[in-house]
Amino acid sequence: MLLFEIVTDFDTGRDLLRRRRYGIIETGGGRLEAIHLRPWAKLASKRDLWPFGERYHVRGAPDHCWLYYNQPMRFNNFLSLKYIVSSAATRYVTFLAALRVLDAIAQLKRSDAILCDVANSRISDRLLTRLGWESHKPQRWHRNYIKRFYGEYPKIELAPIIQNPDSG
Repeated sequence: MLLFEIVTDFDTGRDLLRRRRYGIIETGGGRLEAIHLRPWAKLASKRDLWPFGERYHVRGAPDHCWLYYNQPMRFNNFLSLKYIVSSAATRYVTFLAALRVLDAIAQLKRSDAILCDVANSRISDRLLTRLGWESHKPQRWHRNYIKRFYGEYPKIELAPIIQNPDSG
């Protein structure tokens, strides 16, 4: 097994995605570009280490989104959405594509739920509820959310997300 692997086709990479615990979902232009599999979990980001503020975007091509996820060793039946970062001018559809791919990975791994700690105050509780997340284990300085499945997964339409942009 290689330490770092890239999946560009969700269907042919199913076995690899099922086995590997840590990854980065990269979307651009409303479509899946790649899933970068890594040997360790995402622990911190540049934004966590340096006070960029909530309007931080990575440099690079516009309309791109990177979603970091982990499958904790102690909790095989859960995924953790660790971090989402976007480039400038990222559209909502590109952000949604990353979330849909994460849902598809959760279904592939037969995960019971996805958990996240929402640190950015610009992400509203209303948006999270609309996307299927609910408040979980409230704490004073954390906004913990959970998206529960427990064997009942939403119908996920990946065809427009993974379609090759050159094919039409």
